[in-house]
Amino acid sequence: MESYCQTDVGLKRNSNQDFVYASNHRVGSLEGLLIVADGMGGQAAGDLASRLCVETMVDTIQASTQKGVVKILSEAISAANDAVTRKAASDPALEGMGTTLVAASPENGGLIVANVGDSRLYLIDDDRIEQITHDHSLVEEMVRAGKLSREQVRNHPKKNIITRAIGEIQGPQVDYFDVGLNRGDIVLLCSDGLTNMVEDEQIFRIVRSAPDLAQAGKKLVDAANRAGGRDNISVVLAKF
Repeated sequence: MESYCQTDVGLKRNSNQDFVYASNHRVGSLEGLLIVADGMGGQAAGDLASRLCVETMVDTIQASTQKGVVKILSEAISAANDAVTRKAASDPALEGMGTTLVAASPENGGLIVANVGDSRLYLIDDDRIEQITHDHSLVEEMVRAGKLSREQVRNHPKKNIITRAIGEIQGPQVDYFDVGLNRGDIVLLCSDGLTNMVEDEQIFRIVRSAPDLAQAGKKLVDAANRAGGRDNISVVLAKF
């Protein structure tokens, strides 16, 4: 696996509440680790929530004695949720802080993916782009219920309301996916600062036409900023 990660404040925000992590090497028992977290709850709280989530996950994974990627990620996500909720309870200024999370790690020639919130993971091969994760958002629930069309989502006034997050007192409900990989496949993890600005087909064209992952990542961020850059933009790319 090779990887590249980049996060950008965008053109409209004063701070970057996204936090990214990518390791091509072992993290504890995991063969590699990719994470994007998109914080929420006000400027200082969102910054802290995403960073605390990712750092707690990495520390927990490095110390874990669990076997299997799902069990290791589950332990790490639970620890991250506890860390964020404890920090929020310690200071009234941090009340309500939380973060999305999408994380992935290789296992048995494939990829295990964990998702909470509306940050996404895509699988990109030579012919197409496929969104693997499901957004945990109000508008996505409306689409699934037939109350909203897919075309109406991008400009809907409630598109940023998420229904699951790291930082929930009762603990988050996590989706897990087992993704098959072929040689040359590219995986993209990203925050909604990319997907709200750039259509999936444009993402596909940028990634497949770039000479390497670094150029692909930079061009994705540039495309989101050219489209308005209304939010922080984060991308993690990995090739297998």
